[in-house]
Amino acid sequence: MAHLRCDFFSDVLGLSTSMTVLLPQRTTTQIGMAGGGGEEPPPVLYLLHGLSDDDTIWVRRTSIERYAAPLGLAVVMPQVHRSFYADQAYGGRYWTFLSEELPALVGEFFRVSQRREDTFVAGLSMGGYGAFHWALRHPERFAAAASLSGALDVAARGRRPRPEDPR
Repeated sequence: MAHLRCDFFSDVLGLSTSMTVLLPQRTTTQIGMAGGGGEEPPPVLYLLHGLSDDDTIWVRRTSIERYAAPLGLAVVMPQVHRSFYADQAYGGRYWTFLSEELPALVGEFFRVSQRREDTFVAGLSMGGYGAFHWALRHPERFAAAASLSGALDVAARGRRPRPEDPR
């Protein structure tokens, strides 16, 4: 796998930001990392970080590279800070960045499949929320979505529990 740190300017956010990207590399002699991939552009997984993390967390604390390599899967991990992957009233337009600008930039910068059946999204906690939000708002884009310990009941967090509510 090729491990890239990509720093770039986001027109939507109006600032420089980054993403960590893993790209398939065909290998035959790297021990424990038989590379997958072929002539076709590889499928792509957008992997979203949680609230207290950043785009490097998946590489630093998981074996994502080891899991993605034999599948020939590209993995894109964008940086969105503590945005909850949402457009903010007094801040960045992170939803627009994620759902519109990022896929266009990924397609421009890297040779990855643009086909729905080859595109996936997943995330942890805040990223799980972002992954489901993105997949449900754009089902035409994704073959599958996953939320790992996702913050999915955000609306309920703002409500006060009633006395009989066991929460």
